[in-house]
Formats: sequence, structure tokens, C-alpha cells
Amino acid sequence: MSSKQYDAIIIGAGHNGLTNAAFLAKAGLDVLVLEKNDYIGGATVSRELYEGWKYSNCSYVCSLFRPEIYQSLDLGRHGLEVVPLQGSTTFKQNGDYFGSYHQSTVRRREIARHSKRDADASIRFDADLMKWCRLIRGFLLRTPPNPTSFKPRDMMEFAHLLKSFYSLSEAQIYEFIRFFTMSIAEYLAEYFENETILAHFSGGSIIGTGLGVYSPGTAYVLLHHAMGDVDGNVGSWGFARGGMGSVSKAIASSFQAMGGDVRTGAEVQQINVKGRKATGVTLASGEEINARTVVSNLDAKRTFLNIMDKKDLPEALVHRAERFKIRGSSGKVNIALDGLPDFSALPKDSPLTLGHMHFTDTLERLERAYDDWKDDRWSQDPYLDMVIPSQYDPTVAPPGKHMVSVFVQYCPVEAEGGWTDQKRDAFGAAVIDQISQYSPNFKDLILHAEIRTPREIEAEVGLTEGNIFQGELTLDQLMFNRPFPGYAQYRGPVKNMYMCSSSTHPGGGVMGAPGANAAREILSDLGRTDTTPRDFGDD
Repeated sequence: MSSKQYDAIIIGAGHNGLTNAAFLAKAGLDVLVLEKNDYIGGATVSRELYEGWKYSNCSYVCSLFRPEIYQSLDLGRHGLEVVPLQGSTTFKQNGDYFGSYHQSTVRRREIARHSKRDADASIRFDADLMKWCRLIRGFLLRTPPNPTSFKPRDMMEFAHLLKSFYSLSEAQIYEFIRFFTMSIAEYLAEYFENETILAHFSGGSIIGTGLGVYSPGTAYVLLHHAMGDVDGNVGSWGFARGGMGSVSKAIASSFQAMGGDVRTGAEVQQINVKGRKATGVTLASGEEINARTVVSNLDAKRTFLNIMDKKDLPEALVHRAERFKIRGSSGKVNIALDGLPDFSALPKDSPLTLGHMHFTDTLERLERAYDDWKDDRWSQDPYLDMVIPSQYDPTVAPPGKHMVSVFVQYCPVEAEGGWTDQKRDAFGAAVIDQISQYSPNFKDLILHAEIRTPREIEAEVGLTEGNIFQGELTLDQLMFNRPFPGYAQYRGPVKNMYMCSSSTHPGGGVMGAPGANAAREILSDLGRTDTTPRDFGDD
């Protein structure tokens, strides 16, 4: 047993755990972060698995990370630099393409090339989506109120919520409520008619989600992906120079500069509880480490079903944890290329290669990919979100070479009886085959490919079922329902135990908000000065 007692132990060195630790250390607490792997970052990591190439293994683009956290932890000084992407494109099976350009006038002209009606509708669509983005963004860095509580703080938070909606008209309030329950297909049909444009804007609603484009609730998932920003541009995406591991590396550097400690190769086996209070942790090695506060950055299932003794938990909480929706539906393929691939449909030197590239041009194809997932099959015609970050960032590939990052939807947790290495390779081949239909020289350029199904993601990163959001982003698992009713304010079922992962409000993505929000609650309970950005917390 370690004789030292820490003020706080954080379980898991993912970006939320590191963010939580950094704000606690900034307040003067003696903080230790424990990580099971021999590297930090969790799913926000860069690794050299092929000599000379640096893969962003899981997360691959940056947008949702809160600028307030960036500034408060001085992450620019610790090396974090984000370069904005330039648009996106969807390739059509008939050899054409649809390009959503970064410049608004060029983007509208491209939409008009496919549908003049949709070009006019795009102005209304952008305005409406940004309206909801700005509304929701005001709740990201706040602790959800307890709807059953009459405590002054909860009542004040509800008053803040009501104030946020006060400027909306009656029609807008009804529209907002509908938004949370609609499918993305239904929502977009109120604006657009062109099949390719509908498919293009639907993609963000199914990423990381065990739902299809016609499933209720997918409209909100689109909003979740759209409410980030890069350099103040709401809805923009960018590449972290050095790969997504640069985000975790910068937060860890800030944390360590404030005196914090990180231990890798230190898997936590159990949170120790005595007298209904968390007292520390026991590692897989048998070592016990004491702490006044224990914070789990693991998902809700792993926290309550794997590293806590059921006798320390209310029976109702165990029941909720067992039924928490955290279905894996995504895969990832990272590819080292000997050069830049050609795309037959695009003009030479098109700026569209600098953004997201998709290869599914109808809602029907998207829904059929979902049907395959429901039958425990990986789709032979999957939805891909492909980027080539080496065009912006020379640090991720050797000179003249390129790195391709491909996010894949859908990929089942169990592939018709269970994954094998042969099935994993066949899944990767299906992804590469789809890209090659639109890029004739793509296969010839491949030097190495890393293929990750939910099996690999769960085993390596610790995300249950490979779910990238650590829990579905459906209405029953948002705000004061995340992860469970009664536990949405980052406090656990025993004293001195907290949660800071993406299983808590406001959910998944490389955002940092769950970690920062949890730090605010911990510091409040300890009576310590709040070190989180000034606009956090209650008015």
C-alpha cells in the first residue's frame, strides 16, 4: 500500500480525465491520474504504428473542444494548434460530386448546381441550425439542474434555462422540442429535395450512433456535431497539429506544470469504499493508493459494473447501469499512403480534398448500411468519413507521403458470431474497396493499414462496445438524465466519488466539458476556489 494520500485520484488519462485533473491541480490539490495503457489520451491519441506515420487512432478531427478550456489551461503555450478544415464533399455513383465549400457564396452556388430550390433553402437551414447551436452551447459548461430538487441552486439553474428560452417565440419552442424527437431524414426534408444533398447533411447524425437516418432522435446528433467551433467559427472542424494526441498531450503538459502526476501502466481494479465513502483505489497489481476524492473517467457501465463492488451501490443504480445504452456501431481505418490519391470526379487541385470526403449519396444507401448493422454484419457499402490530415500537417507523414483517416459507420460489436482477425481484415477490405471505386490509384498507394473494429477499440481504449460517445445521445440520456436520473451532477453514489467522462453531461466528442464541469462540482464540495473558466457555473 502506498503511504501517500492524494487529494484526488482520476481514473483514466483520456482528455476529460486530464481536463478534470488540470483544474483540480490549478486549485492547489495534489492530484494523481492513473492510466492502464502505457500512453495517455484514451481515444484522443496519436500513435506511430508504422514507421514515419502518426495515426490518430480513434478521434480524428477537432471542433467540439471548448475554447474556454483552451484559454483557461493555456493550451496554446503547451503546444496545441488547430488548423481549420476546408469544406466537405460527397461523391456520386454517376461520377459527379457535391461539394460543401468553406466559402458561403461558393457553397451556395454548388448547391444550386444540384437544386436551385435547395440553394435558397440552405440559407434558412444554416440560420436555423446555428440558432439551435447557440442555444445549446449555453448549456454545455453548466451542471444540469436536478428536476426533483427545490434547492436554491437547482431552482436558479432552472431559471437560467427558462431565461434562455424566453427570447424564443411559441412556434420556435415547439420547433425546438420537435427537433429532439425527429429523425434526420424528416428534419432535412423540411429544407431540401435533392437526394445527394440530403445524404450529405445526414452523415453527421449517424456518426457514432446505433441509429439510422430514419430513426427518431438523430436530428439532435447532427446538432451535437455542429455546435463546436474553430477560431470562433461555429460549426467548423479542424486538425490538431501532430494528430489528436496533441490535445491530450497539451492538457497533460498543463496539468504537470501545475504539479500533477500521471502514472501509465496503472490499471485500476477497484474503487475502495469504507463507511459509504470512497477512500482510494486498488490497482490490478494489488497496490492500494489512498485519496480523499476519487474521480472516474471511465464510462458509466465500466465505472459501476467493473470497478465498484455491487454491495457499495444502490440496487436501482446497478439496474440502470446494466441497461445504459452504449451500443457500438463504428469502426476506424488508418492508412499510410505512398502519395496523394486521385479522385476521378474532382477537378485537378480541388480544395475539396482538404475536407471531409464521403461516398454514400442517398438516404437509401445510408439506411441499408444501418440494416446490415442490425443484422450483426459490417456493411459492404458503409458510410465513410475520410480525411487526409497530412495535406495540412507535415508531422503525421514523411515528405511526399500521406496519411488517411477513415471513420466507418456501421460496424457491429459482434460480427455474425464474433470478430476474428480474418473478419477484421475483410471489414477493412470493404472500406478500401469503396474508396477505390472513386479513386483509381488508391490501392496502389497503400503502404500500411490499421483496422479497428469495436473489438479493438474496446480492448485498447476501454470504450464499452467501442461506443465513441460513452453512451447514446438520445433524449433519455441527455442533460439531467445523463448518465442516469439522480446522478447527472457528476457525483457518485458514495461520498467523495465523482464521474467526469463522456457518459456525463454534455456527452461525447473531444469536448473537455464533462471533465471541467465535474471539477467545478468537486471544488465546490471541497470549499476550494473555482479554477474553471469564469463563465462556468451559475449566474
